[in-house]
Amino acid sequence: MSQVDCHKDMYSFHGAEVTLPNEEQKDMRERRDNGRIRLENGLRKNGHPLPFEFSSQGSYAMRTMVQDQDCDYDIDDGVYFKKEDLKDNSGAFLDARSARVRVKEALKDERLAFDAVVKSNCVRQMYPAGYHIDIPVYRKVDYINFLNEPAFFYELASGDDWVQSDARRVTKWFNDAVGSQLKFGEADSSQLRRVTKLSKKMARSRKGWKPNTASGICITKLVVDHFVARWERDDDSLRETWKAIRATLAITLRVGHPVYADKNIADDGDETVAFFRDCLISSLKTLEVLDHADCSQKKARAAWDNVFNTSYFSARPDQGNASKSSLLRPATVAGAGLTFPNKPVVPNKSPGFA
Repeated sequence: MSQVDCHKDMYSFHGAEVTLPNEEQKDMRERRDNGRIRLENGLRKNGHPLPFEFSSQGSYAMRTMVQDQDCDYDIDDGVYFKKEDLKDNSGAFLDARSARVRVKEALKDERLAFDAVVKSNCVRQMYPAGYHIDIPVYRKVDYINFLNEPAFFYELASGDDWVQSDARRVTKWFNDAVGSQLKFGEADSSQLRRVTKLSKKMARSRKGWKPNTASGICITKLVVDHFVARWERDDDSLRETWKAIRATLAITLRVGHPVYADKNIADDGDETVAFFRDCLISSLKTLEVLDHADCSQKKARAAWDNVFNTSYFSARPDQGNASKSSLLRPATVAGAGLTFPNKPVVPNKSPGFA
Protein backbone atom coordinates (compact mmCIF):
# COMPACT_ATOMS: atom_id res chain seq x y z
CA MET A 1 0.00 0.00 0.00
CA SER A 2 1.28 3.47 -0.88
CA GLN A 3 2.84 5.49 1.93
CA VAL A 4 0.63 8.51 1.18
CA ASP A 5 -3.14 8.17 0.95
CA CYS A 6 -4.23 10.00 -2.22
CA HIS A 7 -7.72 8.54 -2.36
CA LYS A 8 -9.46 11.89 -1.83
CA ASP A 9 -7.27 13.48 -4.48
CA MET A 10 -7.98 10.68 -6.96
CA TYR A 11 -11.70 10.67 -6.23
CA SER A 12 -11.85 14.43 -6.72
CA PHE A 13 -9.81 14.23 -9.94
CA HIS A 14 -12.18 11.59 -11.28
CA GLY A 15 -15.20 13.77 -10.58
CA ALA A 16 -13.73 17.02 -11.92
CA GLU A 17 -11.44 15.97 -14.77
CA VAL A 18 -12.51 12.50 -15.89
CA THR A 19 -16.30 12.12 -15.66
CA LEU A 20 -18.27 13.97 -18.33
CA PRO A 21 -20.16 17.00 -16.96
CA ASN A 22 -23.93 16.63 -16.88
CA GLU A 23 -24.37 19.35 -19.50
CA GLU A 24 -22.17 17.51 -21.99
CA GLN A 25 -24.01 14.27 -21.31
CA LYS A 26 -27.31 16.05 -21.89
CA ASP A 27 -26.11 17.49 -25.22
CA MET A 28 -24.99 14.05 -26.38
CA ARG A 29 -28.31 12.47 -25.48
CA GLU A 30 -30.14 15.17 -27.41
CA ARG A 31 -27.92 14.66 -30.47
CA ARG A 32 -28.45 10.90 -30.24
CA ASP A 33 -32.23 11.25 -29.92
CA ASN A 34 -32.40 13.76 -32.78
CA GLY A 35 -30.38 11.38 -34.91
CA ARG A 36 -32.83 8.58 -34.25
CA ILE A 37 -35.74 10.78 -35.28
CA ARG A 38 -33.86 11.93 -38.39
CA LEU A 39 -33.16 8.33 -39.40
CA GLU A 40 -36.77 7.25 -39.01
CA ASN A 41 -38.03 10.28 -40.95
CA GLY A 42 -35.51 9.62 -43.72
CA LEU A 43 -36.47 5.97 -44.00
CA ARG A 44 -40.15 6.91 -44.25
CA LYS A 45 -39.35 9.50 -46.91
CA ASN A 46 -37.40 6.92 -48.92
CA GLY A 47 -40.15 4.32 -48.56
CA HIS A 48 -38.21 1.88 -46.37
CA PRO A 49 -39.28 -0.04 -43.25
CA LEU A 50 -38.27 1.39 -39.86
CA PRO A 51 -36.00 -0.30 -37.35
CA PHE A 52 -37.74 -2.01 -34.47
CA GLU A 53 -35.20 -0.84 -31.92
CA PHE A 54 -32.31 1.51 -31.11
CA SER A 55 -29.77 0.68 -28.43
CA SER A 56 -26.86 2.75 -27.11
CA GLN A 57 -23.65 0.77 -26.85
CA GLY A 58 -20.00 0.99 -25.88
CA SER A 59 -18.57 3.41 -23.33
CA TYR A 60 -21.68 5.58 -23.48
CA ALA A 61 -23.87 2.69 -22.35
CA MET A 62 -21.29 1.42 -19.86
CA ARG A 63 -20.80 4.93 -18.43
CA THR A 64 -17.05 4.86 -18.98
CA MET A 65 -16.64 7.87 -21.29
CA VAL A 66 -13.94 10.30 -20.19
CA GLN A 67 -13.43 14.01 -20.76
CA ASP A 68 -11.51 15.09 -23.86
CA GLN A 69 -10.24 18.62 -24.41
CA ASP A 70 -10.96 18.33 -28.15
CA CYS A 71 -14.47 16.95 -27.57
CA ASP A 72 -13.33 13.86 -29.46
CA TYR A 73 -16.21 11.72 -28.24
CA ASP A 74 -17.99 8.93 -30.02
CA ILE A 75 -21.44 7.71 -29.11
CA ASP A 76 -22.31 4.24 -30.37
CA ASP A 77 -26.00 3.88 -31.10
CA GLY A 78 -26.96 0.60 -32.70
CA VAL A 79 -29.97 0.40 -35.01
CA TYR A 80 -31.80 -2.94 -35.25
CA PHE A 81 -33.92 -4.11 -38.19
CA LYS A 82 -35.80 -7.31 -38.86
CA LYS A 83 -34.01 -9.26 -41.57
CA GLU A 84 -37.16 -9.24 -43.70
CA ASP A 85 -37.19 -5.43 -43.63
CA LEU A 86 -33.76 -5.08 -45.23
CA LYS A 87 -34.57 -5.93 -48.84
CA ASP A 88 -34.08 -4.14 -52.15
CA ASN A 89 -36.77 -3.33 -54.70
CA SER A 90 -36.51 -6.80 -56.22
CA GLY A 91 -37.11 -8.48 -52.86
CA ALA A 92 -33.53 -9.66 -52.38
CA PHE A 93 -31.92 -9.28 -48.98
CA LEU A 94 -29.52 -6.35 -48.73
CA ASP A 95 -25.87 -7.16 -48.37
CA ALA A 96 -24.01 -5.64 -45.41
CA ARG A 97 -22.67 -2.58 -47.22
CA SER A 98 -26.00 -1.82 -48.91
CA ALA A 99 -27.70 -1.86 -45.50
CA ARG A 100 -25.25 0.75 -44.22
CA VAL A 101 -25.74 2.83 -47.35
CA ARG A 102 -29.52 2.79 -46.78
CA VAL A 103 -29.02 4.16 -43.27
CA LYS A 104 -26.54 6.76 -44.52
CA GLU A 105 -28.96 8.02 -47.17
CA ALA A 106 -31.80 8.23 -44.64
CA LEU A 107 -29.68 10.48 -42.40
CA LYS A 108 -29.12 13.08 -45.10
CA ASP A 109 -30.27 16.51 -43.90
CA GLU A 110 -29.29 19.87 -45.42
CA ARG A 111 -29.37 21.44 -41.96
CA LEU A 112 -26.39 19.35 -40.87
CA ALA A 113 -22.84 20.63 -41.36
CA PHE A 114 -21.61 17.18 -42.44
CA ASP A 115 -23.17 14.31 -44.34
CA ALA A 116 -23.05 10.90 -42.70
CA VAL A 117 -20.37 8.58 -44.10
CA VAL A 118 -20.28 4.80 -44.50
CA LYS A 119 -17.50 3.20 -42.45
CA SER A 120 -16.45 -0.45 -42.41
CA ASN A 121 -18.57 -1.35 -39.36
CA CYS A 122 -21.02 1.53 -38.99
CA VAL A 123 -22.41 4.76 -40.37
CA ARG A 124 -20.75 7.83 -38.85
CA GLN A 125 -22.37 11.22 -38.32
CA MET A 126 -19.87 13.96 -37.49
CA TYR A 127 -20.74 17.17 -35.64
CA PRO A 128 -18.89 20.53 -35.67
CA ALA A 129 -18.28 20.36 -31.91
CA GLY A 130 -15.82 17.52 -32.56
CA TYR A 131 -17.70 14.41 -31.51
CA HIS A 132 -19.53 11.90 -33.66
CA ILE A 133 -22.21 9.25 -33.48
CA ASP A 134 -21.39 5.80 -34.83
CA ILE A 135 -24.42 3.82 -35.92
CA PRO A 136 -23.78 0.08 -36.28
CA VAL A 137 -26.48 -1.60 -38.37
CA TYR A 138 -27.89 -4.92 -37.13
CA ARG A 139 -30.49 -7.33 -38.39
CA LYS A 140 -32.46 -9.83 -36.34
CA VAL A 141 -32.49 -13.33 -37.81
CA ASP A 142 -35.36 -15.56 -36.70
CA TYR A 143 -35.13 -19.34 -36.97
CA ILE A 144 -36.45 -22.59 -35.50
CA ASN A 145 -33.98 -24.32 -33.19
CA PHE A 146 -33.34 -28.03 -32.73
CA LEU A 147 -36.16 -28.19 -30.16
CA ASN A 148 -38.53 -26.92 -32.82
CA GLU A 149 -38.88 -23.66 -30.90
CA PRO A 150 -38.63 -20.11 -32.30
CA ALA A 151 -35.24 -18.51 -31.68
CA PHE A 152 -33.18 -15.62 -33.04
CA PHE A 153 -29.74 -14.04 -33.21
CA TYR A 154 -28.33 -10.72 -34.37
CA GLU A 155 -25.92 -9.96 -37.19
CA LEU A 156 -23.82 -6.83 -37.66
CA ALA A 157 -23.27 -5.27 -41.08
CA SER A 158 -19.47 -5.51 -41.01
CA GLY A 159 -17.48 -4.84 -44.16
CA ASP A 160 -19.05 -6.88 -46.94
CA ASP A 161 -20.52 -9.49 -44.64
CA TRP A 162 -23.15 -10.00 -41.99
CA VAL A 163 -21.36 -11.17 -38.85
CA GLN A 164 -23.09 -12.62 -35.80
CA SER A 165 -22.73 -10.00 -33.06
CA ASP A 166 -24.61 -7.93 -30.53
CA ALA A 167 -22.71 -5.23 -28.59
CA ARG A 168 -25.39 -5.16 -25.90
CA ARG A 169 -23.90 -8.38 -24.55
CA VAL A 170 -20.64 -6.50 -23.97
CA THR A 171 -22.49 -3.83 -22.00
CA LYS A 172 -24.11 -6.53 -19.88
CA TRP A 173 -20.72 -8.18 -19.34
CA PHE A 174 -19.26 -4.96 -17.96
CA ASN A 175 -22.26 -4.06 -15.82
CA ASP A 176 -22.27 -7.58 -14.36
CA ALA A 177 -18.58 -7.18 -13.52
CA VAL A 178 -19.27 -3.90 -11.75
CA GLY A 179 -22.15 -5.43 -9.83
CA SER A 180 -20.10 -8.43 -8.76
CA GLN A 181 -17.80 -6.23 -6.70
CA LEU A 182 -20.69 -5.20 -4.49
CA LYS A 183 -22.01 -8.77 -4.39
CA PHE A 184 -18.79 -10.17 -2.98
CA GLY A 185 -18.06 -7.16 -0.80
CA GLU A 186 -14.64 -6.59 -2.38
CA ALA A 187 -15.02 -2.87 -2.98
CA ASP A 188 -17.34 0.00 -3.58
CA SER A 189 -19.39 -1.20 -6.57
CA SER A 190 -18.35 1.88 -8.54
CA GLN A 191 -14.60 1.47 -7.97
CA LEU A 192 -14.20 -0.81 -10.97
CA ARG A 193 -15.93 1.75 -13.18
CA ARG A 194 -13.75 4.56 -11.79
CA VAL A 195 -10.54 2.58 -12.29
CA THR A 196 -11.60 1.83 -15.87
CA LYS A 197 -12.19 5.51 -16.62
CA LEU A 198 -8.97 6.60 -14.91
CA SER A 199 -7.02 4.06 -16.97
CA LYS A 200 -8.54 5.37 -20.19
CA LYS A 201 -7.79 8.93 -19.08
CA MET A 202 -4.12 8.11 -18.51
CA ALA A 203 -3.86 6.35 -21.87
CA ARG A 204 -5.14 9.46 -23.67
CA SER A 205 -3.59 12.11 -21.44
CA ARG A 206 -1.29 13.40 -24.21
CA LYS A 207 -2.58 14.53 -27.58
CA GLY A 208 -0.14 12.30 -29.41
CA TRP A 209 -1.17 9.21 -27.48
CA LYS A 210 -4.81 9.01 -28.55
CA PRO A 211 -4.21 7.63 -32.07
CA ASN A 212 -1.52 5.27 -30.79
CA THR A 213 -2.97 3.67 -27.68
CA ALA A 214 -5.25 0.68 -27.23
CA SER A 215 -8.96 1.01 -27.91
CA GLY A 216 -11.38 1.70 -25.10
CA ILE A 217 -12.74 -1.85 -25.12
CA CYS A 218 -9.20 -3.29 -24.90
CA ILE A 219 -8.42 -1.14 -21.87
CA THR A 220 -11.78 -1.96 -20.30
CA LYS A 221 -11.26 -5.71 -20.79
CA LEU A 222 -7.76 -5.55 -19.31
CA VAL A 223 -9.01 -3.62 -16.27
CA VAL A 224 -11.88 -6.02 -15.63
CA ASP A 225 -9.61 -9.07 -15.98
CA HIS A 226 -6.95 -7.67 -13.63
CA PHE A 227 -8.92 -5.46 -11.28
CA VAL A 228 -7.51 -5.24 -7.74
CA ALA A 229 -10.01 -3.84 -5.26
CA ARG A 230 -8.79 -1.62 -2.44
CA TRP A 231 -11.55 -0.53 -0.09
CA GLU A 232 -11.63 3.30 0.15
CA ARG A 233 -8.33 3.62 -1.76
CA ASP A 234 -8.91 4.36 -5.44
CA ASP A 235 -5.26 5.38 -5.80
CA ASP A 236 -4.03 1.98 -4.62
CA SER A 237 -6.65 0.09 -6.59
CA LEU A 238 -5.62 1.91 -9.76
CA ARG A 239 -1.91 1.32 -9.23
CA GLU A 240 -2.23 -2.37 -8.28
CA THR A 241 -4.53 -2.99 -11.24
CA TRP A 242 -1.96 -1.40 -13.55
CA LYS A 243 0.75 -3.64 -12.09
CA ALA A 244 -1.34 -6.73 -12.79
CA ILE A 245 -2.04 -5.62 -16.37
CA ARG A 246 1.64 -4.84 -16.95
CA ALA A 247 2.60 -8.34 -15.79
CA THR A 248 0.23 -9.95 -18.28
CA LEU A 249 1.21 -7.70 -21.20
CA ALA A 250 4.86 -8.55 -20.59
CA ILE A 251 3.93 -12.10 -21.64
CA THR A 252 1.27 -11.56 -24.31
CA LEU A 253 -0.48 -8.67 -26.05
CA ARG A 254 -3.48 -10.83 -26.82
CA VAL A 255 -6.77 -9.55 -25.38
CA GLY A 256 -9.73 -11.89 -25.51
CA HIS A 257 -13.20 -10.78 -26.50
CA PRO A 258 -15.33 -10.16 -23.40
CA VAL A 259 -18.26 -12.20 -24.75
CA TYR A 260 -17.10 -14.53 -27.53
CA ALA A 261 -14.52 -16.98 -26.19
CA ASP A 262 -13.28 -17.91 -29.67
CA LYS A 263 -12.48 -14.31 -30.65
CA ASN A 264 -9.86 -11.73 -29.69
CA ILE A 265 -10.11 -7.95 -29.75
CA ALA A 266 -6.30 -7.74 -29.95
CA ASP A 267 -3.73 -10.32 -31.01
CA ASP A 268 -0.04 -10.72 -30.27
CA GLY A 269 1.86 -8.04 -32.15
CA ASP A 270 -0.90 -5.45 -31.75
CA GLU A 271 1.03 -2.17 -31.68
CA THR A 272 -1.70 -0.21 -29.91
CA VAL A 273 -1.70 -2.63 -26.97
CA ALA A 274 2.11 -2.53 -26.94
CA PHE A 275 1.93 1.25 -26.74
CA PHE A 276 -0.49 1.07 -23.82
CA ARG A 277 1.82 -1.42 -22.10
CA ASP A 278 4.73 1.01 -22.46
CA CYS A 279 2.58 3.80 -21.00
CA LEU A 280 1.88 1.59 -17.99
CA ILE A 281 5.55 0.72 -17.55
CA SER A 282 6.62 4.37 -17.49
CA SER A 283 3.71 5.47 -15.33
CA LEU A 284 4.40 2.76 -12.75
CA LYS A 285 8.08 3.75 -12.76
CA THR A 286 7.05 7.32 -11.92
CA LEU A 287 4.82 6.06 -9.11
CA GLU A 288 7.62 4.14 -7.40
CA VAL A 289 8.22 7.28 -5.33
CA LEU A 290 5.06 6.34 -3.43
CA ASP A 291 6.90 3.41 -1.87
CA HIS A 292 9.77 5.49 -0.50
CA ALA A 293 9.86 5.92 3.26
CA ASP A 294 10.32 9.67 2.86
CA CYS A 295 7.47 10.11 0.38
CA SER A 296 5.47 13.24 1.17
CA GLN A 297 2.06 14.35 0.05
CA LYS A 298 3.78 16.85 -2.23
CA LYS A 299 5.90 14.17 -3.90
CA ALA A 300 2.94 11.84 -4.30
CA ARG A 301 0.81 14.51 -5.91
CA ALA A 302 3.66 15.49 -8.26
CA ALA A 303 3.90 11.86 -9.38
CA TRP A 304 0.19 11.59 -10.11
CA ASP A 305 0.32 14.93 -11.95
CA ASN A 306 3.08 13.51 -14.13
CA VAL A 307 1.14 10.35 -14.87
CA PHE A 308 -2.02 12.18 -15.92
CA ASN A 309 -0.24 15.17 -17.51
CA THR A 310 -2.03 17.64 -15.26
CA SER A 311 -1.45 20.03 -12.37
CA TYR A 312 -4.70 19.09 -10.66
CA PHE A 313 -3.22 17.04 -7.82
CA SER A 314 -0.61 19.58 -6.77
CA ALA A 315 -3.23 22.34 -6.79
CA ARG A 316 -5.34 20.49 -4.24
CA PRO A 317 -5.49 21.92 -0.70
CA ASP A 318 -3.11 20.41 1.84
CA GLN A 319 -4.61 17.54 3.85
CA GLY A 320 -2.49 18.23 6.92
CA ASN A 321 -1.67 15.10 8.92
CA ALA A 322 -3.99 12.83 6.95
CA SER A 323 -1.20 10.39 6.21
CA LYS A 324 1.87 8.90 7.79
CA SER A 325 4.19 10.56 5.32
CA SER A 326 2.71 14.02 5.80
CA LEU A 327 4.53 14.08 9.16
CA LEU A 328 7.85 13.88 7.36
CA ARG A 329 9.80 16.90 6.15
CA PRO A 330 8.36 17.80 2.72
CA ALA A 331 10.68 18.12 -0.24
CA THR A 332 10.11 19.32 -3.77
CA VAL A 333 10.61 16.51 -6.25
CA ALA A 334 9.67 16.46 -9.91
CA GLY A 335 8.00 13.29 -11.14
CA ALA A 336 10.12 10.95 -13.19
CA GLY A 337 10.19 11.79 -16.88
CA LEU A 338 7.86 9.68 -18.98
CA THR A 339 9.12 8.39 -22.30
CA PHE A 340 6.83 6.79 -24.84
CA PRO A 341 7.10 5.47 -28.39
CA ASN A 342 6.47 8.00 -31.14
CA LYS A 343 5.66 5.62 -33.93
CA PRO A 344 2.23 6.49 -35.34
CA VAL A 345 -0.25 3.64 -35.22
CA VAL A 346 -3.73 3.41 -36.61
CA PRO A 347 -5.88 1.84 -33.89
CA ASN A 348 -8.29 -0.97 -34.59
CA LYS A 349 -11.58 0.42 -33.29
CA SER A 350 -14.89 -1.28 -33.75
CA PRO A 351 -18.30 0.35 -33.38
CA GLY A 352 -19.90 -0.21 -30.07
CA PHE A 353 -16.53 0.27 -28.35
CA ALA A 354 -14.96 3.46 -27.09
